[in-house]
Amino acid sequence: MSARLFTQVEVGAMPVRFGLEDGIVTVGSCFADAIGTRLEEGGFRVERNPFGTLYNPASVASALGRLIDDQEVTREDLVEHEGLWHSWHHHGSFSRPTAEEALAACNGRIHQAHSALKEARVLMLTFGTAWVYSLTPQPPHLSSEGERTVVANCHKLPPQRFERRRMEVEEIVALWQPLLERLHAFNPELSILFTVSPIRHMADGAHGNQLSKATLLLAVDKIISTFNFQHSIHYFPAYEIVLDELRDYRFYGPDLTHPSTLAEDIVYERLQQATMTPATTQQAHNNSKQMRRLRHIPLR
Repeated sequence: MSARLFTQVEVGAMPVRFGLEDGIVTVGSCFADAIGTRLEEGGFRVERNPFGTLYNPASVASALGRLIDDQEVTREDLVEHEGLWHSWHHHGSFSRPTAEEALAACNGRIHQAHSALKEARVLMLTFGTAWVYSLTPQPPHLSSEGERTVVANCHKLPPQRFERRRMEVEEIVALWQPLLERLHAFNPELSILFTVSPIRHMADGAHGNQLSKATLLLAVDKIISTFNFQHSIHYFPAYEIVLDELRDYRFYGPDLTHPSTLAEDIVYERLQQATMTPATTQQAHNNSKQMRRLRHIPLR
């Protein structure tokens, strides 16, 4: 009998299928960016992280709520720090030297992503951490209880400006129940694919990171089992593929927390096998090769 030297994570074909003609929206952690980039290179119609990198379920939920409503960011949603204006709802990639520029950058993408989400066939959501930061004291326009109390990014402001806590499973599920109902009403044809990011958040130590990831995994499992409208909500085991199947530091970058390019390629290949026909996979591969070839054309 031959020895088994690694754990194979079984995925199998998933009900949600990607075609090059299908619109895809990705929202969540930088792992969502990595997969979204590969989908873009493959020729898919992708609206990738319209709020920039978002890490926690509350910020992802807040972003999706804004996209459904096509709700703009206002001057009250901005803060000035170290010469830049930042949105509490966005990643720092949207920060600009003036408030007007920041609002234009944020709201332009919101309008664009609102239309993309309305027409999308697939929504890919990636949770990175269960830890959230809330402003203290709470500004008047964010005084109501709910997801808007949580900031998407601290933008390097002093830590005393925030209260930090870990969300509970029941809290995440309660937050997402009405949102999923709104998403289904907004776009009944939308299939939702949840993932949990394999990126390790080690600020709280290895045990703290595992508690956070376990919270996310339990919450996603509860969400899918409870609110799976017409079997349109699914889970893709990116976390398990990296942590249980690859399980080696050669599949991580120099910081030992982010998956390497090779690991991301492997996860993307498994996603293709689970969600795409062989013909779509081949066409996406051809498109990616063409894209890389064009990047290397020398300037004349």
